Amino acid sequence: MATLVHTAHAQPPGVTTLTLDSPANRNALSAGLVAELRAALAAAAADPGTRTVVLTHTGTTFCAGADLKSPCDPADFLALLREIAALSKPVVGRVTGHVRAGGLGLLGVCDIAAAGAGSTYAFTETHLGVVPAVISAPMLALLDPRAASRYLLTAEAFDAAEAARIGLLTLHGDDVDEVLAPVLAGLRKAGPEALAATKRLVTAGLRTALERDGAALAELSARHFASAEAREGITARFERRDPSWAL
Repeated sequence: MATLVHTAHAQPPGVTTLTLDSPANRNALSAGLVAELRAALAAAAADPGTRTVVLTHTGTTFCAGADLKSPCDPADFLALLREIAALSKPVVGRVTGHVRAGGLGLLGVCDIAAAGAGSTYAFTETHLGVVPAVISAPMLALLDPRAASRYLLTAEAFDAAEAARIGLLTLHGDDVDEVLAPVLAGLRKAGPEALAATKRLVTAGLRTALERDGAALAELSARHFASAEAREGITARFERRDPSWAL
């Protein structure tokens, strides 16, 4: 079976890179990918040589959201988000492509998120008849409220500049590695214990929200994924047509 998440310890020192490598389904959140990513994050957390984790991707898409043919359990996705938020080391999202649906939640729990100029973003759930339930915890904590209302409801796509303006991205530029260089340099100079304690401070609200509301959000997600409306929306997507409710 092919490995879906690759781990690399390369330059600069102290940086562990986890690469989502399932381009056939646009790095969608299958059960296998979620399980491998959780294992890779746990290994990075236990590695004393890792100062920070960079989460990136192969192909043209960072993450397309749920694997519509074989979705992961929403509870497992919730566990992944909790683990990133609670990881003792900062997680930096590095995006050079598109991000959709649940992939935005994955990016949203990263402590720092950087992207290239050609990246695009969309909360596509409502067009499929499902609900961006689990990812609402990080998204509502991050995003400008008016922007959250617009984009979660309408599923419109937006670019990196807009993503930065509304709070989804920390920074963006033509060369994502160039804009990330000072960020990684700063993290590598920080004391490991101070870094972990500071991350606990800045993620306290998100961790509380995931703990308090996570189970209910996962249940809401699962209920809508199992609905007749979702079956129609997902079937329409595979058949490349508008769903029956579209006006």
